[in-house]
This record gives sequence, structure tokens and C-alpha cells, in this order.
Amino acid sequence: MNLVFIKLLKGKLYRWKNYCNISSFTKTPPWNVLFFGADEFSIYSLKALHSEYLKKTVLNKLEVVTTIKGKWNPVRKYANEHKICVHSWPNQVPKNEFDLGLVVSFGHLIPEAIITQFPFGMLNVHASLLPRWRGAAPIIYALANGDKETGVTIMRIRPKHFDTGEIISQIKIPISNEMKFPELHKILGELGAQCLIKTIYDLPENLHQARLQPQDGVTYAPKVTSDFAVVRWDELSSSQIYNLDRAMSGLFPLTTSWEGIPLKLIGIRESAFSESAFGDIDETFLKPGFLSYNKRSKTLKVVCAMRTCVSVEKIGVFGKRIMTGSEFCIGYCIHKLPPDKRYFK
Repeated sequence: MNLVFIKLLKGKLYRWKNYCNISSFTKTPPWNVLFFGADEFSIYSLKALHSEYLKKTVLNKLEVVTTIKGKWNPVRKYANEHKICVHSWPNQVPKNEFDLGLVVSFGHLIPEAIITQFPFGMLNVHASLLPRWRGAAPIIYALANGDKETGVTIMRIRPKHFDTGEIISQIKIPISNEMKFPELHKILGELGAQCLIKTIYDLPENLHQARLQPQDGVTYAPKVTSDFAVVRWDELSSSQIYNLDRAMSGLFPLTTSWEGIPLKLIGIRESAFSESAFGDIDETFLKPGFLSYNKRSKTLKVVCAMRTCVSVEKIGVFGKRIMTGSEFCIGYCIHKLPPDKRYFK
């Protein structure tokens, strides 16, 4: 009898009997794989799987399940361009034709009836070090919270809850203070694809090494909207606003308002807080949201919570061209206003 199969009968994988068929572990590659994905992050893994499929070493069959919502679906586009069979979620999921289901940034809970039809169950590529940042937006929350490290997790899919399954493997990477969403998204997408391919090359043994997620350290990263990018000057310090800008880079601009006019904030940096930076303004006015243009340093500065400060390089009024900080202050006569009227809201 296969040695891996014997270990599985004795080992911790037995607790997954409801989500995989233990007898399947006597099988050997190449595998028949059904891929579930819906966005740009999914593409990194789909490309890697397609490359392996063309080699015919570890994949014998590769088909895709994706959504029909949205005018532009990168997974459907890639699959059509490369003549990969596409099934539409949720009504066209094929049954009993595949060894393994792979899920990457799919965004839908998968029913138990679908999970159990795969002899090896279903695996997920998640862009965090679980159990930290379970949910749809782990990269955004890692950056917004100033995390110094993150990574990717290959995990088993369980029904009813997102991102709670057993961990098969994890790879950790540092996050630099300058790193923004587009860069980290690319790094983790490529890393997740590499880790996924490594996992399926020795699938039974890697499944055998899986472990339960820790009970401690669970945090959540729900889907974000443009509201997430609204700056709350009285709540966020300069470092928190800077981190929020990194997290929203390429997605939504940070926004605030001036006299009821919505504004986009571009080029945010942390800046040293000092009363001298605001000229002869009385300290009582230096509250969160207060703005001032320093002609000497040519910077627009805004007071944040905890007596901190950010500089803003450019301002965008929706529907109009982007302005420098100087142009904004001159155009809206900031220097002529009394101090109690110089606040972003």
C-alpha cells in the first residue's frame, strides 16, 4: 500500500474525511484541476497553472469557473484567449470530473456539496499570514495597519466560512515603509502562484503536513469601498494617514472636503509637527484638519490627530485638473481666511 496513504490513515488528515476522499491519496499526478477565480490576483496563479498544464507533467486537465458579473473579468478574458474551458458561477460548475479544486481571490463562499465532490478537496491561495487578515482585502489592511510583514497562505477550503481552513504552507515577506498596494499585490500574486505550484507537485504529502489555524491572532479584512479612503483627521495620526494612502494607492485616492467641496489628496508624506511650521498661527487653532501653506518649504501641511502632521503635494477637485498645494491655496485664498476657517473636514 502507498506509504503516504498509510500515514494519512494514522495522521491528522483523517479529521478532513468530510471534505476529501482519503482513498484518493493513492492517486498520482498528473491531476485534473478546476480553477476558481475572478480578478487580477487570480491571474498570477492561473498563468502558472496553465504553464504547468502545457508541460503535461503535473496537470492533465485545467478548466476555469468564474463569475459573469461585471463588464471586464480578467480570468474569463485570459481563459478565452488561451482556449481554456470556462464555466460560469454558480450554475455551470461541472461535477465529478476533477481531482482538485483551486481557489484564488474568487469572492464567493463555496457550498459543501461542491467541496466534497473533489477527491482531494479544495485549496485556496490567500494573500496574508492566516489567521491574520481573513477576508476579501488582506493586502489593503496589512498596509493600512502598518504591518511590517505579510505573506501568502495555501489553505484548505471549508464550507460556511471564509479563510478558516487548515494551513498547508506559508511564505513570509517583509513590508518596507515605502511599499504601496500595486507593488505588494504583484509580489504576493507571484509568490502565491509559486507556492501553489510547489504544493500540487507533491500534493498528498503537503496535505498531510497541514495544520489547524491558531486560535489567537485572528483579524478581519472585509471588502473596502471608496468610503475607506475618506481621511478622518481627528482620528488618524500622520503615520496612519500615510499608511492609508499606501493601502489605497491605485485603487481609490484619499479624500477630504473643503467648504463642502470633495477633494482628492495626492502625494501624502509624514511631516514633522512644529508650531513654527505654521507661522504665527496661535496654537489653539492647530487642531486636526487645519491646513497651511509654507512658502519657504513650498509644502501644504495638514494637522492630524495626536499632534502630528502630513504634507500634501497635490490637490484634486473632482472634475477639474490636479493642482499643486500652492495653486490650491492661491486659488481658494487660504492665506486670506481667518484661522478658524482653514480646516479640511
